[in-house]
Amino acid sequence: MFNACLIGYGYWGSKLARNFQNSEFFNIVSISDKKRKNLILAKKNYPLINCYKDFKKAIKNDQHNLVIISSPTSTHFKIAKYALENSKHILVEKPLSLSLVEVKSLNKIAKVKKRMIFVDYPFLFSGTINFIKKIIDSNKYGKILEIQSFREQAPVRNDANVIWDLGTHDISILLYLINKLPYKIQTIKKTNLKNTLCDSVYINLKYRNNPNVLIRNSWLSPTKVRLIKIKFQKATLYCDENESLYKIKIFKKKFTNDWSKYNLEVPEIDLNEPLTNMVKYIFYAIKKNNNYLFKKKFNEKVTFLLNKINRTDG
Repeated sequence: MFNACLIGYGYWGSKLARNFQNSEFFNIVSISDKKRKNLILAKKNYPLINCYKDFKKAIKNDQHNLVIISSPTSTHFKIAKYALENSKHILVEKPLSLSLVEVKSLNKIAKVKKRMIFVDYPFLFSGTINFIKKIIDSNKYGKILEIQSFREQAPVRNDANVIWDLGTHDISILLYLINKLPYKIQTIKKTNLKNTLCDSVYINLKYRNNPNVLIRNSWLSPTKVRLIKIKFQKATLYCDENESLYKIKIFKKKFTNDWSKYNLEVPEIDLNEPLTNMVKYIFYAIKKNNNYLFKKKFNEKVTFLLNKINRTDG
Protein backbone atom coordinates (compact mmCIF):
# COMPACT_ATOMS: atom_id res chain seq x y z
CA MET A 1 0.00 0.00 0.00
CA PHE A 2 1.20 3.50 -0.89
CA ASN A 3 0.57 6.79 0.92
CA ALA A 4 -1.05 9.71 -0.89
CA CYS A 5 -1.53 13.43 -0.36
CA LEU A 6 -4.58 15.24 -1.79
CA ILE A 7 -4.44 18.91 -2.81
CA GLY A 8 -7.96 20.31 -3.14
CA TYR A 9 -11.00 18.90 -1.33
CA GLY A 10 -13.81 20.38 -3.39
CA TYR A 11 -16.46 18.72 -5.57
CA TRP A 12 -14.09 16.44 -7.50
CA GLY A 13 -11.40 16.19 -4.84
CA SER A 14 -13.86 14.59 -2.43
CA LYS A 15 -14.71 11.92 -5.06
CA LEU A 16 -11.02 11.19 -5.59
CA ALA A 17 -10.48 10.98 -1.83
CA ARG A 18 -13.29 8.44 -1.48
CA ASN A 19 -11.98 6.22 -4.27
CA PHE A 20 -8.37 6.27 -3.08
CA GLN A 21 -9.17 5.80 0.60
CA ASN A 22 -11.67 3.01 -0.04
CA SER A 23 -9.18 1.07 -2.14
CA GLU A 24 -6.76 -1.57 -0.94
CA PHE A 25 -3.93 0.26 -2.68
CA PHE A 26 -3.61 3.73 -1.13
CA ASN A 27 -3.85 5.47 2.22
CA ILE A 28 -4.50 9.23 2.22
CA VAL A 29 -2.31 10.73 4.92
CA SER A 30 -2.83 14.45 4.27
CA ILE A 31 -5.23 16.88 2.58
CA SER A 32 -4.56 20.50 1.67
CA ASP A 33 -7.16 23.13 0.81
CA LYS A 34 -7.23 26.92 1.07
CA LYS A 35 -10.82 26.90 2.32
CA ARG A 36 -11.27 26.22 6.02
CA LYS A 37 -14.74 24.70 5.54
CA ASN A 38 -13.31 22.13 3.13
CA LEU A 39 -10.61 21.13 5.61
CA ILE A 40 -13.21 20.79 8.38
CA LEU A 41 -15.26 18.47 6.16
CA ALA A 42 -12.15 16.50 5.18
CA LYS A 43 -11.19 16.00 8.83
CA LYS A 44 -14.73 14.93 9.65
CA ASN A 45 -14.69 12.30 6.88
CA TYR A 46 -11.10 11.19 7.48
CA PRO A 47 -10.21 11.83 11.17
CA LEU A 48 -6.68 10.40 10.92
CA ILE A 49 -5.41 12.68 8.15
CA ASN A 50 -3.22 15.75 8.54
CA CYS A 51 -4.75 18.99 7.25
CA TYR A 52 -2.87 21.91 5.70
CA LYS A 53 -3.77 25.23 4.12
CA ASP A 54 -0.36 25.44 2.44
CA PHE A 55 0.09 22.78 -0.24
CA LYS A 56 3.89 23.00 0.04
CA LYS A 57 3.78 21.96 3.70
CA ALA A 58 1.44 19.08 2.85
CA ILE A 59 3.79 17.82 0.15
CA LYS A 60 6.98 18.25 2.23
CA ASN A 61 5.81 17.33 5.72
CA ASP A 62 4.34 13.89 5.11
CA GLN A 63 5.77 10.67 3.75
CA HIS A 64 3.84 9.76 0.61
CA ASN A 65 4.41 8.34 -2.84
CA LEU A 66 1.67 10.15 -4.75
CA VAL A 67 0.32 13.71 -4.79
CA ILE A 68 -3.25 14.00 -6.10
CA ILE A 69 -4.00 17.48 -7.47
CA SER A 70 -7.65 18.53 -7.66
CA SER A 71 -7.36 22.31 -7.51
CA PRO A 72 -8.39 25.08 -9.98
CA THR A 73 -6.84 24.61 -13.42
CA SER A 74 -4.69 27.74 -13.14
CA THR A 75 -2.87 26.23 -10.13
CA HIS A 76 -2.14 22.81 -11.65
CA PHE A 77 1.26 23.68 -13.07
CA LYS A 78 2.83 25.23 -9.97
CA ILE A 79 1.56 22.49 -7.66
CA ALA A 80 2.53 19.69 -10.06
CA LYS A 81 5.96 21.22 -10.62
CA TYR A 82 6.59 21.52 -6.89
CA ALA A 83 5.49 17.93 -6.25
CA LEU A 84 7.68 16.52 -9.03
CA GLU A 85 10.67 18.56 -7.86
CA ASN A 86 10.16 16.94 -4.46
CA SER A 87 10.28 13.49 -6.09
CA LYS A 88 6.57 12.64 -5.92
CA HIS A 89 4.46 10.86 -8.51
CA ILE A 90 1.46 13.02 -9.42
CA LEU A 91 -2.15 12.56 -10.48
CA VAL A 92 -3.70 15.77 -11.85
CA GLU A 93 -7.37 16.45 -12.46
CA LYS A 94 -8.02 17.21 -16.13
CA PRO A 95 -6.97 19.35 -17.86
CA LEU A 96 -3.34 18.96 -16.84
CA SER A 97 -2.67 22.52 -18.05
CA LEU A 98 -3.98 24.98 -20.63
CA SER A 99 -0.40 25.46 -21.86
CA LEU A 100 1.54 23.00 -24.00
CA VAL A 101 4.78 24.65 -22.84
CA GLU A 102 3.87 23.87 -19.21
CA VAL A 103 2.98 20.26 -20.03
CA LYS A 104 6.32 19.77 -21.78
CA SER A 105 8.10 21.34 -18.80
CA LEU A 106 6.41 18.93 -16.38
CA ASN A 107 7.36 15.96 -18.57
CA LYS A 108 11.01 17.07 -18.54
CA ILE A 109 11.04 17.35 -14.72
CA ALA A 110 9.33 13.96 -14.38
CA LYS A 111 11.96 12.37 -16.62
CA VAL A 112 14.84 13.86 -14.62
CA LYS A 113 13.27 12.89 -11.29
CA LYS A 114 12.16 9.49 -12.60
CA ARG A 115 8.59 10.10 -11.50
CA MET A 116 5.26 9.49 -13.26
CA ILE A 117 2.53 11.88 -14.33
CA PHE A 118 -1.04 10.58 -14.36
CA VAL A 119 -3.99 12.65 -15.55
CA ASP A 120 -7.56 12.00 -14.47
CA TYR A 121 -9.11 11.18 -17.84
CA PRO A 122 -11.72 8.90 -16.23
CA PHE A 123 -13.14 7.33 -19.38
CA LEU A 124 -9.79 5.83 -20.31
CA PHE A 125 -10.39 3.55 -17.34
CA SER A 126 -14.05 2.75 -18.08
CA GLY A 127 -15.28 -0.66 -19.17
CA THR A 128 -17.11 0.90 -22.12
CA ILE A 129 -14.17 2.68 -23.76
CA ASN A 130 -11.85 -0.28 -23.22
CA PHE A 131 -14.43 -2.60 -24.78
CA ILE A 132 -14.64 -0.26 -27.80
CA LYS A 133 -10.84 -0.15 -28.08
CA LYS A 134 -10.68 -3.94 -28.31
CA ILE A 135 -13.27 -3.89 -31.11
CA ILE A 136 -11.33 -1.21 -33.03
CA ASP A 137 -7.96 -2.91 -32.53
CA SER A 138 -9.35 -6.27 -33.71
CA ASN A 139 -11.03 -4.67 -36.77
CA LYS A 140 -14.08 -6.79 -35.92
CA TYR A 141 -16.60 -4.62 -37.77
CA GLY A 142 -14.29 -3.17 -40.37
CA LYS A 143 -13.14 0.39 -40.93
CA ILE A 144 -14.58 3.26 -38.87
CA LEU A 145 -16.63 5.57 -41.10
CA GLU A 146 -17.89 8.13 -38.61
CA ILE A 147 -17.79 9.04 -34.92
CA GLN A 148 -20.27 11.33 -33.16
CA SER A 149 -19.97 12.32 -29.50
CA PHE A 150 -22.49 14.28 -27.46
CA ARG A 151 -21.53 15.47 -23.98
CA GLU A 152 -24.01 17.90 -22.45
CA GLN A 153 -24.83 19.29 -19.00
CA ALA A 154 -22.14 19.98 -16.42
CA PRO A 155 -21.39 22.67 -13.82
CA VAL A 156 -20.39 26.00 -15.37
CA ARG A 157 -16.72 26.68 -14.62
CA ASN A 158 -14.76 29.92 -14.41
CA ASP A 159 -11.26 28.45 -14.66
CA ALA A 160 -11.59 26.78 -18.09
CA ASN A 161 -14.12 26.86 -20.93
CA VAL A 162 -16.27 23.95 -22.09
CA ILE A 163 -13.61 22.78 -24.57
CA TRP A 164 -11.04 22.32 -21.81
CA ASP A 165 -13.70 20.83 -19.51
CA LEU A 166 -16.01 18.45 -21.40
CA GLY A 167 -13.96 18.47 -24.60
CA THR A 168 -10.98 17.01 -22.73
CA HIS A 169 -12.97 13.80 -22.28
CA ASP A 170 -13.65 13.47 -26.01
CA ILE A 171 -10.13 14.30 -27.13
CA SER A 172 -8.48 11.93 -24.64
CA ILE A 173 -10.91 9.17 -25.69
CA LEU A 174 -10.25 9.76 -29.40
CA LEU A 175 -6.47 9.71 -28.97
CA TYR A 176 -6.75 6.54 -26.89
CA LEU A 177 -8.97 4.80 -29.45
CA ILE A 178 -7.39 5.76 -32.79
CA ASN A 179 -4.04 7.30 -31.75
CA LYS A 180 -3.92 9.84 -34.59
CA LEU A 181 -4.15 13.61 -34.94
CA PRO A 182 -6.62 15.20 -37.40
CA TYR A 183 -5.42 17.13 -40.43
CA LYS A 184 -8.36 19.56 -40.35
CA ILE A 185 -10.31 21.17 -37.50
CA GLN A 186 -13.52 23.21 -37.65
CA THR A 187 -15.03 24.75 -34.55
CA ILE A 188 -18.19 26.73 -33.77
CA LYS A 189 -18.06 28.26 -30.28
CA LYS A 190 -20.97 29.85 -28.45
CA THR A 191 -21.22 31.88 -25.26
CA ASN A 192 -24.83 31.85 -24.15
CA LEU A 193 -24.37 33.18 -20.62
CA LYS A 194 -23.18 36.70 -19.86
CA ASN A 195 -19.76 37.16 -18.27
CA THR A 196 -18.77 33.52 -18.81
CA LEU A 197 -16.34 31.57 -20.95
CA CYS A 198 -17.42 29.61 -24.03
CA ASP A 199 -20.15 27.26 -22.77
CA SER A 200 -21.14 25.39 -25.96
CA VAL A 201 -19.12 24.14 -28.92
CA TYR A 202 -19.40 22.09 -32.11
CA ILE A 203 -16.15 20.44 -33.22
CA ASN A 204 -15.51 18.71 -36.54
CA LEU A 205 -12.27 16.72 -36.90
CA LYS A 206 -11.16 15.20 -40.19
CA TYR A 207 -8.59 12.39 -40.33
CA ARG A 208 -6.64 11.05 -43.33
CA ASN A 209 -7.93 7.56 -44.23
CA ASN A 210 -9.91 7.66 -41.01
CA PRO A 211 -13.33 8.74 -39.77
CA ASN A 212 -15.06 12.06 -39.82
CA VAL A 213 -15.63 13.08 -36.18
CA LEU A 214 -18.34 15.39 -34.84
CA ILE A 215 -18.27 16.48 -31.19
CA ARG A 216 -20.95 18.47 -29.39
CA ASN A 217 -20.12 19.82 -25.90
CA SER A 218 -22.31 22.08 -23.78
CA TRP A 219 -22.62 22.92 -20.10
CA LEU A 220 -26.17 24.13 -20.75
CA SER A 221 -28.71 21.36 -21.22
CA PRO A 222 -31.93 20.33 -19.40
CA THR A 223 -30.75 16.71 -19.55
CA LYS A 224 -27.42 15.02 -19.04
CA VAL A 225 -26.12 13.47 -22.27
CA ARG A 226 -23.06 11.21 -22.53
CA LEU A 227 -23.44 9.44 -25.86
CA ILE A 228 -20.90 8.22 -28.43
CA LYS A 229 -21.96 6.74 -31.80
CA ILE A 230 -19.43 4.90 -33.94
CA LYS A 231 -20.36 3.78 -37.45
CA PHE A 232 -18.25 0.90 -38.76
CA GLN A 233 -18.50 -0.74 -42.18
CA LYS A 234 -20.43 -3.68 -40.71
CA ALA A 235 -22.11 -2.25 -37.61
CA THR A 236 -23.06 0.84 -35.65
CA LEU A 237 -22.14 1.05 -31.96
CA TYR A 238 -23.89 3.20 -29.36
CA CYS A 239 -22.12 3.93 -26.06
CA ASP A 240 -24.40 5.63 -23.53
CA GLU A 241 -22.71 6.28 -20.19
CA ASN A 242 -26.07 7.28 -18.65
CA GLU A 243 -27.32 3.71 -18.92
CA SER A 244 -26.86 1.82 -15.66
CA LEU A 245 -26.40 -1.68 -17.14
CA TYR A 246 -26.65 -1.81 -20.93
CA LYS A 247 -24.19 0.93 -21.77
CA ILE A 248 -23.19 -0.49 -25.15
CA LYS A 249 -25.52 -1.56 -27.96
CA ILE A 250 -24.19 -2.89 -31.27
CA PHE A 251 -26.44 -2.81 -34.35
CA LYS A 252 -24.92 -5.33 -36.76
CA LYS A 253 -25.89 -4.98 -40.42
CA LYS A 254 -27.80 -7.92 -41.87
CA PHE A 255 -26.83 -7.09 -45.44
CA THR A 256 -23.73 -5.38 -46.83
CA ASN A 257 -25.45 -2.52 -48.65
CA ASP A 258 -28.53 -2.14 -46.45
CA TRP A 259 -28.34 0.18 -43.45
CA SER A 260 -32.00 -0.35 -42.47
CA LYS A 261 -31.88 -3.93 -41.15
CA TYR A 262 -29.85 -4.89 -38.09
CA ASN A 263 -29.29 -7.57 -35.48
CA LEU A 264 -28.94 -6.08 -31.99
CA GLU A 265 -26.16 -7.23 -29.67
CA VAL A 266 -25.82 -6.06 -26.04
CA PRO A 267 -22.41 -7.20 -24.75
CA GLU A 268 -21.34 -7.69 -21.15
CA ILE A 269 -18.80 -5.09 -20.03
CA ASP A 270 -16.87 -4.08 -16.93
CA LEU A 271 -19.25 -1.92 -14.88
CA ASN A 272 -16.75 -0.92 -12.18
CA GLU A 273 -16.54 2.81 -11.50
CA PRO A 274 -13.81 4.26 -13.78
CA LEU A 275 -12.16 6.02 -10.83
CA THR A 276 -11.86 2.67 -9.05
CA ASN A 277 -10.09 1.22 -12.09
CA MET A 278 -7.87 4.32 -12.29
CA VAL A 279 -6.72 3.94 -8.70
CA LYS A 280 -5.77 0.31 -9.37
CA TYR A 281 -3.94 1.28 -12.57
CA ILE A 282 -1.89 3.97 -10.76
CA PHE A 283 -0.90 1.56 -7.99
CA TYR A 284 0.44 -1.07 -10.38
CA ALA A 285 2.04 1.55 -12.65
CA ILE A 286 4.07 2.82 -9.68
CA LYS A 287 4.79 -0.67 -8.34
CA LYS A 288 5.93 -2.05 -11.71
CA ASN A 289 7.36 1.25 -13.01
CA ASN A 290 5.23 1.02 -16.14
CA ASN A 291 2.91 3.93 -16.96
CA TYR A 292 1.96 2.57 -20.39
CA LEU A 293 -1.23 4.62 -20.89
CA PHE A 294 0.63 7.92 -20.69
CA LYS A 295 3.66 6.99 -22.77
CA LYS A 296 4.46 8.43 -26.23
CA LYS A 297 3.70 11.98 -25.05
CA PHE A 298 -0.03 11.27 -24.61
CA ASN A 299 -0.63 14.32 -22.39
CA GLU A 300 1.23 16.58 -24.82
CA LYS A 301 -0.92 15.34 -27.70
CA VAL A 302 -4.14 15.97 -25.75
CA THR A 303 -3.03 19.50 -24.82
CA PHE A 304 -1.78 20.25 -28.35
CA LEU A 305 -5.10 19.23 -29.92
CA LEU A 306 -7.23 21.06 -27.35
CA ASN A 307 -5.16 24.20 -27.94
CA LYS A 308 -5.72 23.96 -31.69
CA ILE A 309 -9.46 23.41 -31.23
CA ASN A 310 -9.68 26.31 -28.80
CA ARG A 311 -7.90 28.67 -31.22
CA THR A 312 -9.95 27.60 -34.25
CA ASP A 313 -13.19 29.42 -35.06
CA GLY A 314 -15.24 28.42 -38.06
